[in-house]
Amino acid sequence: MCPLRKGEKLGMVFQSKTIVLGVSGSIAVYKAAGLARRLNLLGANVHVIMTQNAAKLVSPLIFETLSGNRCITDTFDRNFAWDVKHISLAKAADIFVVAPATANIIGKIAGGICDDMLTTTICATAAPKVIFPAMNTQMYNNPITQGNISKLKNLGYIFAEPDCGRLANGDTGSGRFPEESKVLDILENILFEKKDLQGRKVLVSAGATAEDIDPVRYISNRSTGKMGLALARAAKLRGAELRLVLGENRLDESKIYGMEILRVRSAEEMYNAMTANFAWSDFVFMSAAVADFRPAELQENKIKKSRGVKSLELAENKDILLELGRRKLPGQKICGFSMETENLLENSVKKLEEKNADLIVANDVLQEGAGFGTDSNIVKILSRHGTESLDIQSKESLAHVIIDRLLALDA
Repeated sequence: MCPLRKGEKLGMVFQSKTIVLGVSGSIAVYKAAGLARRLNLLGANVHVIMTQNAAKLVSPLIFETLSGNRCITDTFDRNFAWDVKHISLAKAADIFVVAPATANIIGKIAGGICDDMLTTTICATAAPKVIFPAMNTQMYNNPITQGNISKLKNLGYIFAEPDCGRLANGDTGSGRFPEESKVLDILENILFEKKDLQGRKVLVSAGATAEDIDPVRYISNRSTGKMGLALARAAKLRGAELRLVLGENRLDESKIYGMEILRVRSAEEMYNAMTANFAWSDFVFMSAAVADFRPAELQENKIKKSRGVKSLELAENKDILLELGRRKLPGQKICGFSMETENLLENSVKKLEEKNADLIVANDVLQEGAGFGTDSNIVKILSRHGTESLDIQSKESLAHVIIDRLLALDA
């Protein structure tokens, strides 16, 4: 599990939300316990309803400990403060999640069968309903199961595709319960209410480029891709149609779930991807750290020490931001990034003017809490209206601020 960070946007999405977690009798039930804990840590009010089969696999006490609320397993249990529990939870829910969902529970919900607390409550709720199937591949692909899933999708239920991999019985195929970060990403997208990029097309570049010297060595930089990923996630949360041009990175791949990814390696490949997709876009965030230079000649074989090479001839790469600025059409907005170690404002103002950008996000990579590889950043946002200095904050939070400022230019 990734650590929590002060001001992390993900935590803000789940803060004070009431999440009803329905747990059915899949072997993946133990993963639901970790999910309940994580949601609780993120500030959600988690109420767990278990089927009797699920309670045979994992004790309800575990869910009570991790969620902080009584776990309900029996429709007629009287050992709690009186109310009509399936109705009160149904009304209180901001989202109803069934995770893991067996073929049996999917079939009962699709058939309108309400013979336990889980099926009764989900039938009574008007909240968004999200189902995470987890079962053997043959059960998942069974036409009856797929028919039930299609029926529920047509009724507005949201289904998350299970992962592929090794299953509990040793088979390999679809049916694995997704990684926790993927589940959180799906729920976050549903719960995030600000959809001001709906109908907008956003192009983001992230990561570093790598320029080959020989088959073994290359030139690159310290960019991890975290700021670009934060921008891509923020744009996706806010309803944008998104394309992410992703270079070399050190990211958790599960966090880019559901995005259209264009993978590149060199500055030339990034130039081609960005220029090819630029006309499609409304907003561009050029956050990748692109190498300014490449080796003038690529060596076919590894350069040996015995050759005594003491210098490397370099050639200049194309300036992607400059080219995008030249091609910019009315209504398009471009946000560039300026990573400096000296003369931050002077160099960033120059970049804003010369590259025809609408915003430049500038930071001193030597400043503590900013720059490459960190989860936080300290920046100045430059536009033709002036310069705004921002305090240290998570890159997740900063991404939303940057999008806010770019949208404000349209106002």
